[in-house]
Amino acid sequence: MKRSVWVWLRTLGGLAILAVLVWHLGSRAFLDGLRRIDAGALLAALGIGLLTTVFSAWRWCLVARALGLRLPLGRAVADYYRALFLNAALPGGVLGDVHRAVRHGQSARDLGRGVRAVVLERTAGQLVLFVAGAVVLLVRPSPVLAQAGRSLGAPGAVLAAAAAGALALGVACWSRRGASRGARAVSATLAEARRALFARGSRTGVALSSAVVLAGYLGMFLLAARVAGVGAPSAELVPLAVLALLAMALPLNVGGWGPREGVAAWAFGAAGLGAAQGLTTAVVYGVLAFAASLPGAGVLVVRGVAGLRAGRPQIELEERVLAEQAAPQRRT
Repeated sequence: MKRSVWVWLRTLGGLAILAVLVWHLGSRAFLDGLRRIDAGALLAALGIGLLTTVFSAWRWCLVARALGLRLPLGRAVADYYRALFLNAALPGGVLGDVHRAVRHGQSARDLGRGVRAVVLERTAGQLVLFVAGAVVLLVRPSPVLAQAGRSLGAPGAVLAAAAAGALALGVACWSRRGASRGARAVSATLAEARRALFARGSRTGVALSSAVVLAGYLGMFLLAARVAGVGAPSAELVPLAVLALLAMALPLNVGGWGPREGVAAWAFGAAGLGAAQGLTTAVVYGVLAFAASLPGAGVLVVRGVAGLRAGRPQIELEERVLAEQAAPQRRT
């Protein structure tokens, strides 16, 4: 029941954000973005998508091998493409990752480590995004940050102080209950994360692949801005792109749509470029990202046909896993 409510909240949250944007800015920003996309932009998106997918799959291989799981790069690329397509095509934006985690864990006969490998691989990408985003936003002056600071004001300082107090309290509780079962489980998880992400054999590759993937995402956003007709310098657009990418990590979305468009509209408006331009850029980005994931649909078709020819029920198992994740309310 709780999972069903959470799925609905995520979907309704993303739809609500999109509805508010249409109400305030109209549907023209969405339609303009769709009309401006041409074959050249789609081909460029496919090329950027190939780069980011290969390096994301390599990062997954490094993490899986550090955890003691075998994962060939070719299979990882195909699985990653399929996951990207399912993430973009299905509500929630994470069902593709659930699918590849379960499938890899089952093939390796260790479902737990298979799932943790995917979680740690995605965590590595988010960590690099957060660190790089903080550096860009601090080094590159932006009117967006100035407006955010003025908007937060004293409440922001209070929230920061509360967060610091909560952190101190957590550290104190950790020191008092370090021998508890929960603390030991967290300690084991952190040790596994250190081995997978920061060990000598994997940290360089994980950092390099994450940096290339982030560069690809930023390049996709700049491409979307140019397609949308934004003429601002790239140096001015990069902080806005970082904010939009950070917003994509929020769980309230419909196939990745929602927070990205809202933050892009706000950031472009605060930077003096126009909220409608920000929304159009985010729409173009979403369409280009979906186009870049389309090879994953081919992977689904090819593997489905191969499974049917071999007489294997694997495709039915995978469909059942996706159905249980996408519509858990049926079990309630």
